[in-house]
Amino acid sequence: MVALDGGVVETSSDAPMEQRLERIHAALAELIEWHQPAAMALEDLYFGKNVHSAMAVGRASGAAMLAAAQHGVRCFTYTPQAIKKSVCGSGGAGKEQVQRMVGTLLGLAEPPTPDHAADALAVAICHGGATGREAATLAAEETASQRMAAR
Repeated sequence: MVALDGGVVETSSDAPMEQRLERIHAALAELIEWHQPAAMALEDLYFGKNVHSAMAVGRASGAAMLAAAQHGVRCFTYTPQAIKKSVCGSGGAGKEQVQRMVGTLLGLAEPPTPDHAADALAVAICHGGATGREAATLAAEETASQRMAAR
């Protein structure tokens, strides 16, 4: 498993919500056209104490799913605990642990930043399932061995 791309779609918190959602939708539509994925994996909305934040995340997920649907890409969702367990082996893993494991599993020189980018890559790894994780672990071990040998 390799990371073909990664990053974060940023919007201004001062912009009206509809403009922020349009920016997210347009950016993801462009990435879908560019990479032509077979699927889109998203983190299930976790409803916490902050209803305002939960609503904003739900709207952004909707914009992402719309972009996928418009391009015939099927969406899959995973709980935060399932993602953490898939990547780290524990559903209670912290953000830094997830970042480090994502970097290791994908053979990256450094853990991905910001943490939202690492989260997105973690969702992709989770979607890859056990087979994908095993292949990524082997590839990460080979990359680490090559780096050690090069020193």
